[in-house]
Amino acid sequence: MHASARRPLLPLLLASVLALSAMALFWYQQGRAVPLPDLTRAGKLQCASYSPFDKDQSPFDQPLRLRPERIDADLALLAERFSCVRTYSMEGLEAVPELARKHGLRLLLGAWVSRDPQATRREIEQLIRTTQANADLVDAVIVGNEALLRKEVTAGQLIALIEEVKAAVAVPVTYADVWEFWLRHPEVAPAVDFLTIHLLPYWEDEPTGIDDALRQVAEVRRTFGNAFAPKDILIGETGWPSEGRQRETAVPSRINQALFVRGFVQLAEANGWRYNLIEAFDQPWKRISEGAVGGFWGLYDADRQDKHILVGPVSNLPHWPLWLAGAAALWLLALLAAGIPGDRRAAASLPILAALGASLTMAFAELALVTSRTLGEAAWAGALIVLNLLVLLHAALAAGSRRGWRGHAFAWIEARAGWLLLAAGFAGAVTMLALVFDARYRSFPSTALLLPGLVCTLRPAVAARRELSLLAALIAAGIAPQLLQEGLDNQQALAWAGTAALLVVALWRGIRRAADRHRAGAQQSSAAA
Repeated sequence: MHASARRPLLPLLLASVLALSAMALFWYQQGRAVPLPDLTRAGKLQCASYSPFDKDQSPFDQPLRLRPERIDADLALLAERFSCVRTYSMEGLEAVPELARKHGLRLLLGAWVSRDPQATRREIEQLIRTTQANADLVDAVIVGNEALLRKEVTAGQLIALIEEVKAAVAVPVTYADVWEFWLRHPEVAPAVDFLTIHLLPYWEDEPTGIDDALRQVAEVRRTFGNAFAPKDILIGETGWPSEGRQRETAVPSRINQALFVRGFVQLAEANGWRYNLIEAFDQPWKRISEGAVGGFWGLYDADRQDKHILVGPVSNLPHWPLWLAGAAALWLLALLAAGIPGDRRAAASLPILAALGASLTMAFAELALVTSRTLGEAAWAGALIVLNLLVLLHAALAAGSRRGWRGHAFAWIEARAGWLLLAAGFAGAVTMLALVFDARYRSFPSTALLLPGLVCTLRPAVAARRELSLLAALIAAGIAPQLLQEGLDNQQALAWAGTAALLVVALWRGIRRAADRHRAGAQQSSAAA
């Protein structure tokens, strides 16, 4: 081997060791299990919300085909830790009472009240029949869930339904809604035997971070206990999401979910509160209406695997070794595509740049699995992953050897670098507009566009100035509004603002380079004339 070929090997090897170590540390930090205090209590927990849908099902399926074997297995699993389950609808759940009795579970039966009077009538009649036949098993019935919040019925219509059910069954009757709607409709309180309130700090109009969430729950519970005495209060839903976008200081994660649930159970039992945790199993179908976060409130995942929310160490990314392996494989492919660089500086930078690009691409792929709700969103995420792969390849070829086929490959992708910049700018503009005008259920895809922004800033590409200017203006104009509505405590919003600013710089550098090339061309034409 010639001395000129050997010289870059040492910095390449040293930088590779550093890059692989940094990748391993990054993914380990994402997924390391954190030990938390277990629940110190005797006996089973009180109640958990139960929806009988498999991960490929939703209540909107027509016809609705629930699987009795799934319900049987679910209730057997829940009976290990809970003494009762809460249901929300009567449709398709005819087998629940028999199976609950089989597994020693009590029931909080719910009827779904909606704006459809015929569907509501079927729900109410089935609730009455089932309760009458299983009065020994049903602790209470819940007539409607957040129907006032959704504005699907009036308070008067709801009261009439409650009174109808109370006259027909021999168990307590209640209605469930977010605590604020009990304050807005106090006329409903006299009609129920006890109040069922929902306390979800993440979803508050002013979201509460994990450090203050339990304090807020305790304050609201005490307020209701005093305001509506002597009626009892059931906390009908409380919990924390394990995935999804940050809202102000409220950050979804498995660790935060475990902190909240374990802390709440101890708080509730110390104060003698009745409670129901939301929810037993992750429900992917809820992502359609609530964003990614809606599908991840379960104590078990959609495959019925324990998320360790109640007991034991908790990891935010349990399968992190697989993501590390994927990032390492992508890193290696980038290095193989680049070949051995011709100088020491490129040899030292190539492994680090490849490690950054590989980890960002895999991090976005992991996020896409969580956030993609439809085929369209999955296709959009797939396109962004392809964009990252092309940008990573471009950067690797630029830093690596350009001999033989690598030189032809670099020339081909270099000629299309302007299209990569336009694609990154378009994705950034679309995302920024969505986060400014329809942000509530959207995640922040910073990891999808950080690599294109960085590479296109370091290596400015030439593209049409008018299009680049428009995209840069749209992205820049949205930075302040999205930060204003998210708040400066939202770290995910800050990260997106930084990524957006980097994209603006990349687009601006592209505009400058295009202008320089245009001037050079004009000067050559003038000289030739």
